[in-house]
Amino acid sequence: MSIFAAVIDTLFGDPNMARDVVYTADGGTPVLVRAVTRRADEITSFGEARIWSETTRIDLRVAEVPNPLAGARVEIDGDAFLIQGEPRRDRERLVWTVDLRPA
Repeated sequence: MSIFAAVIDTLFGDPNMARDVVYTADGGTPVLVRAVTRRADEITSFGEARIWSETTRIDLRVAEVPNPLAGARVEIDGDAFLIQGEPRRDRERLVWTVDLRPA
């Protein structure tokens, strides 16, 4: 195991940084996995306008969710979301970052 994998395991195991969520692939069985949630505001420029929007992103371990796909369902504290767009992996290929939208 690389030092990066050990750090990721520690991060996702920390109850202050990560939480349990339910991941359900389209047509699949619900699975309890750990996730780091981020709900930052995002400002996007469009011509002269600046558009403010709330975002919900989560990080998932590749070891737990090897292939997240758009349309998969994620439940966080009873709130349901769907993965939208293309998931992105980190440089070490250990963590997926996915954008969510309310289901």
